[in-house]
Amino acid sequence: MVGPMAHSRARANPADGRAPVRRAAGTVAVLFLLIGALGFVPGITSGTGDLRFAGHGSGAHLFGVFQVSVLHNLMHLLFGVAGLALARTITGARAFLVGGGAVYLVLWLYGLAVDHDSGANVLPVNGADGWLHLGLGLGMIALGTLTGRVRR
Repeated sequence: MVGPMAHSRARANPADGRAPVRRAAGTVAVLFLLIGALGFVPGITSGTGDLRFAGHGSGAHLFGVFQVSVLHNLMHLLFGVAGLALARTITGARAFLVGGGAVYLVLWLYGLAVDHDSGANVLPVNGADGWLHLGLGLGMIALGTLTGRVRR
């Protein structure tokens, strides 16, 4: 091939032709699926013998840091499936990133407000989860707004 299209870098999007917001949403969704699955893997999750369905009594920690339960892991898996479904359209991808980011900011606030040793801590969340939820919330909203812009 000769001319401006002779090299792959000449195309507007050499990766796959999808809008950046769709690629970002798909990537985030796959990461949620991966994290949800890793929450059940011994060695990556310490204390899997103490993994509980829900509540602060779960003694399992993903990467030895983030307290998890079966419900917590299932929520990550469902979030990932929803993200993959929504990443099929630009509007859905933006909604997943911005809306999901808002959900994670609410989870961050929940982690600040709930007593970590009480029955109200059903997910469960600890201090490390709180920082992660804050970062995820801000990062997802930034991805949704910055990659979802319409170029003129």
